Amino acid sequence: MDSLACNMSLCSKGTLCATQLNVTSAAPASLTTGAAKDTTTIQTSASPNTTTAAATTIPLTTANATTLTTHNTTITTTQAHTTHGNTSSHAPTTHSTTHASTTSTVPTPPPLPQPSTGEYRVNQTDNSTCLMANMGLQISYKQGETFESVNLEPNGTTASGNCGKNNSESSLTLHSPIISILFVFKNVSSKFWLHSFNATVKRSGVDFSDGNLNLSLWKASFGSSYMCRKEQSYNITDTLVLHTFDLRIQPFAVVNDRFSTAYECAVDDTSILIPIIVGASLAGLILIVVIAYAIGRRKTYVGYQTL
Repeated sequence: MDSLACNMSLCSKGTLCATQLNVTSAAPASLTTGAAKDTTTIQTSASPNTTTAAATTIPLTTANATTLTTHNTTITTTQAHTTHGNTSSHAPTTHSTTHASTTSTVPTPPPLPQPSTGEYRVNQTDNSTCLMANMGLQISYKQGETFESVNLEPNGTTASGNCGKNNSESSLTLHSPIISILFVFKNVSSKFWLHSFNATVKRSGVDFSDGNLNLSLWKASFGSSYMCRKEQSYNITDTLVLHTFDLRIQPFAVVNDRFSTAYECAVDDTSILIPIIVGASLAGLILIVVIAYAIGRRKTYVGYQTL
């Protein structure tokens, strides 16, 4: 360099004197700014010296890249430190800070308690009872994307209906300030069943109504009652579910205002357990006999030797 004020003879081994270095000519600095990614890069380079093998660069070159996103902030800093005759480089240091987005969740309402059991009657013109029902009822209906549940409270619920002619069909209507329910029973060939069910719910501005006219539930013989003490859930439609508790109903041939012999649902019927227990016991006994026989035969062959 012509403009250097350092005497080349004063330094040994052809190395420039760091204390007497006076850089007057350098390549023009370039400034690049990317507005899209908020990145600024400043590069400065000195003119190369053909006399000196180890060129001295500007002491510090820093590239700062800052990227700003909505939830994550990443800062990357790269530094290159120059010593006399050697250049040392440190790996980029990255500081990452993540802010988790906060979302609010709607709490799930607690399940409803078991509804109270109500006693409902339908009378004929002579004031005799033609239909009897004792049960607790709960309705689940689809409101939007979720199901809502409501209990039918016996207090404030009125019962009405019709036993029909020739005992071929009977109906029971339960009406409360919130829920209205209609049961329709069929009797064919001395067998009855729940043939139709409809429910209407009106509360908090909601007006829901749905039903099914082709059911085959609660089948029993004519002149008997149907009973299911445990909770049962029936998918009436895709948007309507019926839950029953302590159910006992007789829609035909009621005598002296009393339930006749009950046909129990499969959940309540424990008589089927007796054959299962007896069969399992016999199978276990047979297995033990077979094992004992096999062990005895093996010992017999070991005790005698072939001549």
